[in-house]
Amino acid sequence: MNKDTSILFMRLSFGLTMVFSHGLPKLLNYGQMKNSFPDPLGIGNSASLIITIFAELVCPVFIVLGFKTRLSAIPITITMLVAAFVIHADDPFTKIEFPLLYAYSFACILISGPGKYSFEKKLN
Repeated sequence: MNKDTSILFMRLSFGLTMVFSHGLPKLLNYGQMKNSFPDPLGIGNSASLIITIFAELVCPVFIVLGFKTRLSAIPITITMLVAAFVIHADDPFTKIEFPLLYAYSFACILISGPGKYSFEKKLN
C-alpha cells in the first residue's frame, strides 16, 4: 500500500465515521438539541450547535471528497480539541481520549493534505 492509498483510507474512515456518528445525528436532532447544547464559547446554545454541525458534517464531507481538505480539517480539529479540553475537562481520560483521537487524525489529514486520490488533485 502506498502513502496516497493510506491518506485516502484515513480521509474516508474518519470522515465518514464523523459524518454518520456525530454530524448527521446532530443535524437530524437540531430541534431537540438547540436549547441544551453546550456553549463553551459563550455564543449561545443554538449557534454552538450550528458551528458544531458545520465542523462535524460539512467539513468531513469535504474531507471525504478530498476537496478543500486542509481548510476543512481545521474546524473539525478545533472542535474535537474543544470537546476534549473544555466540554470533557472534568471527565476521566477515557471520555477525553475519544475526541483527542479524532483531533489527532484530522490534524494528520491537515498536515498530509488530500493525497492524489482526491478532487483537489483532479482539479489541478
